[in-house]
Amino acid sequence: MELQLPMTLKMGNLMSEETFFQFCQMNDTLQLERDAQGNVIVMSPTGSFTGNLNSRILVSLFMWNEQTATGEVFDSSTGFTLPNGAVRSPDVSLVRKERWDSLSAKQQEKFAPVCPDFVIEIRSRSDGLRYLIDKMDEYIANGTQLAWLIDRFDKKVYIYRADRTIVLHESIRIKLSGESVLPGFELDLAAVLK
Repeated sequence: MELQLPMTLKMGNLMSEETFFQFCQMNDTLQLERDAQGNVIVMSPTGSFTGNLNSRILVSLFMWNEQTATGEVFDSSTGFTLPNGAVRSPDVSLVRKERWDSLSAKQQEKFAPVCPDFVIEIRSRSDGLRYLIDKMDEYIANGTQLAWLIDRFDKKVYIYRADRTIVLHESIRIKLSGESVLPGFELDLAAVLK
């Protein structure tokens, strides 16, 4: 497969929001992100186990949200333009309803200019831990209220909060709480890891 480049990029221009969106659409079989410095990051697909785990967690959050109507739930294919200019695609995320509804239909159709309120990143074999920790810090710095980094390889869970505290659990066989950000939401990691 050949990587497709938009015309403006081929002419050497910097990649604007619109050009990056076009670039991603032209290469829709690739998972792409952009950091705050404008560097494009090509992400490798996750392994089957990690993809299945993502799905189990996504469904748990989606089912809880169906009952509470707290916001909109998104999968790992969704790009968000953060306030710092980065375009990120968390494995699982939620944007509170009032924030999502405040965006125009055009903004919702592209990489919405909003930082999710809640984010989950699940470490896959191809993910460096330092890279994921930096992403979690970036989410919090840009407005995420609660974020979970699930590292099944080192058997740890990192919980990031808006006040910049980080809690490290030395086990992945725990129940995680949505705290005040997602009141009543719990995720039993032992159950979804089976």
